[in-house]
Amino acid sequence: MSLAIFDLDNTLLSTDSDHAWGEFLLEQGAVDPVAYREANDRFLADYEAGTLDIQAFLAVALRPLGEHSPEQLAAWHQQFMASKIEPHILPKGEELVARHRTRGDTLLIVTATNRFITGPIAERLGIDELIAVEPEMVDGRYTGRATGIPSYREGKVKRLEAWLADKDLTLDDSWFYSDSHNDLALLEQVEHPVAVDPDPSLREVAEARGWKIISLRD
Repeated sequence: MSLAIFDLDNTLLSTDSDHAWGEFLLEQGAVDPVAYREANDRFLADYEAGTLDIQAFLAVALRPLGEHSPEQLAAWHQQFMASKIEPHILPKGEELVARHRTRGDTLLIVTATNRFITGPIAERLGIDELIAVEPEMVDGRYTGRATGIPSYREGKVKRLEAWLADKDLTLDDSWFYSDSHNDLALLEQVEHPVAVDPDPSLREVAEARGWKIISLRD
């Protein structure tokens, strides 16, 4: 049995769920229409450029979770799944997951997006194991802060190492599928790194190292 690891945004999805959630909140009138949109777009650009300050991003991205009740957030998330996520689930991505499932592999999503957003998405994809940014909860409500190591860049490797130790698993014959140069540190850890519709920086590295390159959007 091998471990099949998947990035989520722009890999199994044809969108960035973090940014899409921000757009959804703007549509609901739940956040400042000018400042939040500017920040949401700027942080996405920083992520794509590899210059994202993850703590500054999380301070903005998680704040709305602390400003609304769990009931309101849950209702919004149902709408969000239907309008912003379901249309962007890639059929070829589901087929890829199904092939690994048929092989008996352990399926795991590792994402820099927080668990509030991605937990239901992983469930929709039939993937039980998820490493994500962990929003803090106190007395049943989100605080607007994160806990632990953010699963971003090298943080993905640290979080995966802890997860492997807890599960008593190894990276023998492991796979990782990602679109982003931000995931190079984790791609370098697995036996089978696969670039999925890669950004230009990742494509250059993948071609130079002879990594497999695939598209789930053709």
